[in-house]
Amino acid sequence: MRHLLSAADFSHDEAVAMLDLAEDMAEVNDREVKKLPTLRGKTVVNLFFEDSTRTRISFELAAKRLSADVINFAAKGSSVSKGESLKDTAQTLEAMGADAIVLRHSSSGSAFRLAHTDWVDSSIINAGDGSHEHPTQALLDAMTIRQSLNQDVRGKDLAGVRVLIVGDISHSRVARSNLLLLTTLGAEVHVCGPATLAPSSLVGKERVHYLLDEAIRQVQPDVVMMLRVQQERMTASFFPTEREYSRVWGLNKSRLSALDDKTIVLHPGPMNRGLEIDAASADSKNSKVLHQVRNGVSVRMAVLYSLLSGEKENA
Repeated sequence: MRHLLSAADFSHDEAVAMLDLAEDMAEVNDREVKKLPTLRGKTVVNLFFEDSTRTRISFELAAKRLSADVINFAAKGSSVSKGESLKDTAQTLEAMGADAIVLRHSSSGSAFRLAHTDWVDSSIINAGDGSHEHPTQALLDAMTIRQSLNQDVRGKDLAGVRVLIVGDISHSRVARSNLLLLTTLGAEVHVCGPATLAPSSLVGKERVHYLLDEAIRQVQPDVVMMLRVQQERMTASFFPTEREYSRVWGLNKSRLSALDDKTIVLHPGPMNRGLEIDAASADSKNSKVLHQVRNGVSVRMAVLYSLLSGEKENA
C-alpha cells in the first residue's frame, strides 16, 4: 500500500493486521522512552488546509516517535492565502524532500487527486477531505472498540458488534469511513439522525433510524458513536433548533441509563457539549473519548510505518 486515501483501501485481513500493528505501537507509547528509529531520515509534511487540533498533533507526534522529521504547513498565513494552488503547494513541499504528505482539505476527493496525478511521488495520507472520508479516524475508532470488547485483541475483528452512529451523517467524513471499515471488520452498523441528515443510501433502510430512543431500544448497541453537528458544511436548515436537536437526538443522562452497562460511547471530537452530548455522558465510565485520542497516535504511527518503512516493504 503506497497511499491511504479511503477506509475502503483495506481488506478484512489488512484491516486486522493494521490494528494489530497499532497495538505494537501502543506498547511503544507505554514505554519510558517512546521512540523508534524506524523512519529516521524520512520527512513527513502535515499539509492542513482546514483547522485541526487532534489530528494534526496526533500525526506530528506519531511521526516524531518514529524518528521522522516533521514539517507542519497551515494554509492560513502561507502562500495558499495568496492564491497558490494545491498542486503548486504540494510540488513545492516535495521539492523540499517530503516522503509523505498528510493532507486535510475542504474539497472532497482532494487526497485522491493528489495521489493519482503526476504532481508528486510522495505517499499521500488522507487526514479528512471535505465530507468524504477520514480513514485514520475509523482505524482508531475500530481499535478503541476492539480493546473495549476483548481482553486479547490481536487477530480479532468486530464480527457481531452492533454500532449505532448518531447525528449529522450526511456531512460526516468520520461516519463514511466508519461505515466502510466497521462493516469490513464484520460489525453491524446502524445510523440515527434527522431524516435530512441520515440518508438511507449509505446503509439501507432497515438500518436507518430517525428517533434516538427507538434506535437504542431496537438496536441494543454495543457502541454508540455521537457525531458533531457540522454547521460549517450546511447550506440550509436541516433541523428546527439546537434545543430541538438536543432533545430528540442528543445523548443525555436518561438515554445513557437506557444503554447496557458495557455499551461504550465514542465521539470523534470536538464535542459540542449540551448539543449532541451532555456532560454526564461525555464524562461517564462508558465514554472512551480519551482512549480514542490516545489510540490516534498509535494508529497513525502504524500507518506511517506501513507506508514509509523500507524494512516492512522488503520483508
